[in-house]
Amino acid sequence: MSKDYKLVTIFGGDGFVGTQVVQQLAQENFRIRVAVRRPDLAGHVVPLGHVGQIIPIQANIRNYDSVARAIEGADIVINLVGIKSQSGKQTFEAVHELGAKNIAQAAKNANVKNLIHMSALGADIESKSISSRSKAKGEQEVLKAFPSAIIMRPSLIFGQEDGFFNLFGAISALSPILPVIGAKTLFQPIYVGDVATAFSLAAKGKAKNGIIYELGGAETLSMRELMQEITTQTGRNNYLLNVPSWIAKIKAFFLQILPSPLVTVDQITQLETDNVVSDQAITQRRDIKALGIKLTTMQAILPTYMWRFRKDGEFKKLETS
Repeated sequence: MSKDYKLVTIFGGDGFVGTQVVQQLAQENFRIRVAVRRPDLAGHVVPLGHVGQIIPIQANIRNYDSVARAIEGADIVINLVGIKSQSGKQTFEAVHELGAKNIAQAAKNANVKNLIHMSALGADIESKSISSRSKAKGEQEVLKAFPSAIIMRPSLIFGQEDGFFNLFGAISALSPILPVIGAKTLFQPIYVGDVATAFSLAAKGKAKNGIIYELGGAETLSMRELMQEITTQTGRNNYLLNVPSWIAKIKAFFLQILPSPLVTVDQITQLETDNVVSDQAITQRRDIKALGIKLTTMQAILPTYMWRFRKDGEFKKLETS
């Protein structure tokens, strides 16, 4: 492609959100570097653009020199890297704080025009959750090094490859009981495509610099209501069992020892706090509606992939009220 098209480096561009962001930016004719630790495993993003438009490259955000090489010559940098649990060198401090700092500092040193950083709703320096605190510290590091950076804080993200509805859909198919942890905690699930659109608009200069945007979906639902939606979409009659946080934390303490833990104590802690867009963000026009995005509902997307957990697959007719 012509060098006249802007070059964007996307850290974590091969993941659930990243793949969508890459696809949208490719359609907007950006040249794209997908910076990942294992480029050999990122081949699925290459066909999302024209020949030579999307190139996976090696980078480890814990290593500044690696990050700087990936950013060199880029007009725009996007950081989508985040972890749900800690393992080995992949700690919250290393990824959410040091990694974010390295990317922001390298972007500044390379005279990058625009930096867009993905955090999460619930990021709070005073949070009881280690992950949420590290996200907030990462935001501070980004804005310290790159004051004009745009930060996106999405709520629970849903879509074909999400880790929430697919997980509990699978559990609903295997067990007559569906555990509900943090039954009253509120969420604003948002479609991955809408999140990607927010990043695309920011890359095109349609978002305000130095602003923290809070991205929530069209509906506000409690955790119990989300579980009910899952049973509706799967056409199953699972018993919803409210599990107190203290009991869930005891179980999570042992489960988090596994290489790929189903749940951790810190994740349970996060479920004790609502995950919704603040009134302040709405008033200050720092929500997704301020970007002019028409929100996609869960009812429009969940049936396209939750059918796999129905007894009779996609041919199972669901009851409607």
